[in-house]
Amino acid sequence: MSAERFSADGPITEPLPVIPEALVQNERSRDALPPDATTDAPSDQDHDQDPELGQDLNRDQEQDPDPDRDTSAAESPQAGRRTSGSNPAPAEDPAPELRRAVERYLDHLVVERGLAENTLAAYRRDLARYQHHLTTRAAEVRVPRDITTDHVRAFLRVLREGEEGHPPLSARSSARVLAAVRGAHAFWATESTVDSDVASRVSPPVPGRRLPKAIGITEVENLLAAPDPETPVGLRARAFLELLYATGARISEAVDLDVDDLAGLRDEELALIRVHGKGDKQRLVPVGSFAVDALQRYLVRARPELSRKGQGSPAVFLNARGSRISRQTAWNMVKDAARTIHREEGITPHTLRHSFATHLLEGGADLRVVQELLGHASLATTQIYTRVSVESLREVYATSHPRAR
Repeated sequence: MSAERFSADGPITEPLPVIPEALVQNERSRDALPPDATTDAPSDQDHDQDPELGQDLNRDQEQDPDPDRDTSAAESPQAGRRTSGSNPAPAEDPAPELRRAVERYLDHLVVERGLAENTLAAYRRDLARYQHHLTTRAAEVRVPRDITTDHVRAFLRVLREGEEGHPPLSARSSARVLAAVRGAHAFWATESTVDSDVASRVSPPVPGRRLPKAIGITEVENLLAAPDPETPVGLRARAFLELLYATGARISEAVDLDVDDLAGLRDEELALIRVHGKGDKQRLVPVGSFAVDALQRYLVRARPELSRKGQGSPAVFLNARGSRISRQTAWNMVKDAARTIHREEGITPHTLRHSFATHLLEGGADLRVVQELLGHASLATTQIYTRVSVESLREVYATSHPRAR
């Protein structure tokens, strides 16, 4: 089998390499980790929306300044020490019933909707801020039935204008926080905790529609070639970047990959990987020979060295401690490659996802196929890329046609 990849000079065809069977079997035998095994769990980035619609990608990133550092040294003996008699008395909860109602909604998100842990954390933060606002600015609110539409509007106004400790939020970020609030009120109305859904009458601010930013094929080629292929970290970075562009995976989906998810790479007809998307939905995505080759080189030459300090993590991409890389480490790999080609501004992990979709559509791919590859629940989300293609056509026409102006 062979796979095509396009460069500035046209299609390049290479034989598809095969991932070693022994490696996959070895990883399967190491999957049983102890309950306290150290992992570097990635953060999720949004509620239940796509970053294509303009989420703040930095919002839920792990803030680890050096995720690849070795932290095996013992912590200071002073760490975690409590001084006898110095513990402050716990603050009294001014609205325990409101807090319990919020917890019931969060439990519903886990059990009924199956939201990812980090997505749930984003909801929890937004609703905690909402609770704090209600209990500090509206003394009359102690239970969900006390909340009125005016209370919800006042909270939205604070989000937009800012307050002490919280800068003003953009229309897009405010709408995201309000989505959590509206979801909670709708749930309370469904379970009869409240008589009516007062938040449904509060419309979220309408953000400006932003087109996804893609880069050209030549820039993608330069970015993928930037990492040093002679070092374990460089091999890992090259495999990660190739995978992002070859599959259009989200950064969290690439970070969450296990070695067993790569079993389909051995297929001689069509190399596939299994991607775990939002809501734990799985999809199979084809992988081109360049990405397969980069993954094979990393798995054979670099991953064994990185795994020496670990405890047998099944993760594909490991850090220097032998555990799963964080999203911050993944982010840094992309930014380091962009810095190498002097394009640090404007290139993020999602740039490769945008470029993947845009280049497919410009090459004639069906919109429904692109939707399936990206893992979009709605075709409307994928259709935004057709606008990008139209914009590129307009630009080519305006600069090329002698009577375009």
